[in-house]
Amino acid sequence: QVQLVESGGGLVQPGGSLRLSCAASGFALDYYGIGWFRQAPGKEREGVSCLSAGNEGSTNYADSVKGRITISRYNAKNTMYLQMNSLKHENTAVYYCAAVSLAYCSSSLYERTMEYWGEGAQVTVSS
Repeated sequence: QVQLVESGGGLVQPGGSLRLSCAASGFALDYYGIGWFRQAPGKEREGVSCLSAGNEGSTNYADSVKGRITISRYNAKNTMYLQMNSLKHENTAVYYCAAVSLAYCSSSLYERTMEYWGEGAQVTVSS
């Protein structure tokens, strides 16, 4: 079965950290450009970060999260991650992982039609 399964969401205090995981099955994540998106209440979904397919290594981060989050992929586990630090109230959203084959990561990747989506993980930043 081809799918992306997310985990790691939850409630965290402002200034805290959280790591989201997204495990792929049925396809090799290494051959896919990967991205993380989020949708806050009452807002449109937006791209947060991406990583190019293969070993190309290019990444992109939304200006609002630069310096506070890191995207990565661990091919041995066929899993992608989003490490989020210094979280703020405004980071509260449902976070989605996504993948598109052989894609190069740039800000334009967020506009592409992604082939696979995770089901979403709720991240709530609150004291």
